[in-house]
Formats: sequence, structure tokens, C-alpha cells
Amino acid sequence: MHASDLAESFPVVHLDDDALPATRALAKEGLPGLVVVDDDGGPLVVLPASQVLRFALPEYLEEDPRLARMYPEDEADAFFSVLEGKTVRELLPSKQFLPKHDRDRPVVSAGDTLIEVASQMSLQHSPVVAVVDDDQTVVGVITVHRLLGAALGSS
Repeated sequence: MHASDLAESFPVVHLDDDALPATRALAKEGLPGLVVVDDDGGPLVVLPASQVLRFALPEYLEEDPRLARMYPEDEADAFFSVLEGKTVRELLPSKQFLPKHDRDRPVVSAGDTLIEVASQMSLQHSPVVAVVDDDQTVVGVITVHRLLGAALGSS
């Protein structure tokens, strides 16, 4: 089985796209993350949904999660309002902004095997990898759920 056999369509976002609509799409479609592409459509990073949450929460809650209990419920409903006017670029952790090497990107080739895909997901700690063709154009993605389903179904 190859990556192209497992690839499924998946929305991609650009670095300068608005963060709030991208986050709404993530929630509406139940996506595990966002595939962020460069100006040429080549995949840069996968922004896991957990990183979007991390950006939306006040920093002091990351430092001391016990303070979350003190957060007023009427304010909790609006904690994603911090995404208004922000770009996807601003959601990326600085260390993850631009990979230094191709191997640092959550990307697999269409001809990669199931085990190669699993290896890349594990290496990247990513619930999603982009599948690219020979031109480095995203042809789809593979989620960890799809990969596990294929792997467990074939055993």
C-alpha cells in the first residue's frame, strides 16, 4: 500500500490566511490540524489543533493550568476572539515556522509505503502528513486515524 492509496482531500491554508476562519474550518470539519502551505502551494508544516488552542489560551494558563478554574465562564466563551485579525503565520510556534530540511516537514511522497508514512508521522509528532506528487504539490493528506485503520485492517 502506498501513500497515494491512503491520501484523502483536506483543506490547506496559507501563511497569510486569517486564523479565525481557518480555526472555524478546523472545528466544523473535525480536523486534527491544518496543513500550512507556502506561496507555491508546497506544504510547510502541519499545525495541530492543540497548537491553535495553545495560541488562544492566555499565557498564564500554560504556565499554571490550575488557574483555568479561576477563569470566568462568561469570558471562556470568547477566548477564541484573540484570533481575530491574526494570520495563520502568527499561530505557528517560532521553532516550527520554517523547517530547515525537507525531512523536517510533515510530508510524504505519493509512492511512500505505509511504514514510511508511519515513520514520518512519528518523527514529526504529527497527526497529519501531506502527500505530495513529484512537483511537490499537495495531492491529499493522511491522518493518523486513516493510517491506523489501513494498518490494522491489513494485519
